[in-house]
Amino acid sequence: MMFQPSQADVRRFFCGVYAKSRAGQPLEAIELLASQWIDEHPEYHAEFADVDAALASMTQAEAGRENPFLHLSMHLSISEQCSIDQPRGIRQAVELLAARRNDLHAAHHEVMDCLGRMVWESQRAGRPPDGAAYIACVQQRATKD
Repeated sequence: MMFQPSQADVRRFFCGVYAKSRAGQPLEAIELLASQWIDEHPEYHAEFADVDAALASMTQAEAGRENPFLHLSMHLSISEQCSIDQPRGIRQAVELLAARRNDLHAAHHEVMDCLGRMVWESQRAGRPPDGAAYIACVQQRATKD
């Protein structure tokens, strides 16, 4: 069975990781990875610092504003996909893109576009996600300048 945290669970997780990291408390492996991505996004630190505000704002979609919890969740998802190479070939495609951009963080942001498109198309069509199309999207980005 796949773990499917609620929106509130995701917000509590990132806020908890932020608090533990700032307090110098030991982190589990997934928390350490999350804290590294949090550190890459200082623009989101205020959201992660206040769990009550994070939970209260779940129903508010701010036009033109990225959801920091979704954004960090995508970083974690891409990191996990690469660590286990699932879908098969994603690790190589992301590594190629990161090498071409000379920046793993920037590469992740491009991969997010492909990941978001795959999820959107899957939901729209009522079909399972198309991993091959996802990898092809990342590979295409890696081969263009």
